[in-house]
Amino acid sequence: MKRRAAGRTLPVLTVCAAILVLWYLAAIGMNWATETDKLVRAGDYSVTDAIAATWSARRPVLPAPHQIVAELWKTTVDVKPTSPRSLLFHAWVTLSSTLLGFVFGSILGILIAVGILFSRTLDKALMPWVVISQTIPILAIAPMIIVVLNSIGVQGLLPKAFISTYLSFFPVTVGMVKGLRAPDRMLTDLMHTYSASPLQTLMKLRFPASLPFLFTGMKVGVAAALVGAIVGELPTGAVAGLGARLLAGSYYGQTIQIWSALVMASLMAAVLVWLVGLCEKAALKRQGARP
Repeated sequence: MKRRAAGRTLPVLTVCAAILVLWYLAAIGMNWATETDKLVRAGDYSVTDAIAATWSARRPVLPAPHQIVAELWKTTVDVKPTSPRSLLFHAWVTLSSTLLGFVFGSILGILIAVGILFSRTLDKALMPWVVISQTIPILAIAPMIIVVLNSIGVQGLLPKAFISTYLSFFPVTVGMVKGLRAPDRMLTDLMHTYSASPLQTLMKLRFPASLPFLFTGMKVGVAAALVGAIVGELPTGAVAGLGARLLAGSYYGQTIQIWSALVMASLMAAVLVWLVGLCEKAALKRQGARP
């Protein structure tokens, strides 16, 4: 395991270092015009002064990585987590709707997959609509969902959770359908030989065989649920959540605030996918699969 970890660490560190170098170079290029104009008005300047200015601008076009790290530290450590100025506060608001929508989406995806497995009519009639539903841009349908739900008195967490459900159920459905159909014909014939009912075949053969496919779909689904929760906060004029943080930053030209919210969202997505991966390992280990 040490050799395996060492083999993964070096490539990851190399890629991260390359990204940082490219990011700093891009920050110089994108901030150069605005910052050199300020330096010209202030007097003579050197190239070193210009580069330093592009990496320390108050409202840069592209903030440098250390500026984003400083903003993350200031909004997560220097303020109370319950304060509206805390990025942890906004992350929790988004996370709550993400998890609720992900749970709804996973349950819905599993139920649809089981229905498609047992009903050829559902397979022919429902599956095309499941695919078509994902061709509608979420930015177009999110305001419609918010308005319709608000008109019937559904407000707060649920509208954002429904948008997360809309995005997360599809990968779970597709993965679960493929997983439920994964067992070899010989194994299903063996279950018929033992006079197993369709429900017994589902629980003892098809469902255990579908777990790798299910968790793969859930990894994609939980990340999609986070995107849905953030998008759901944009048309509502929310005052809390990462989406609200992005909106506030765009209104006032606070690009560092925008990028810190984006980095926090990416970290949340990485942690959520990692947690789903841990659940997958635990479930497969319980079944006797090799690590």
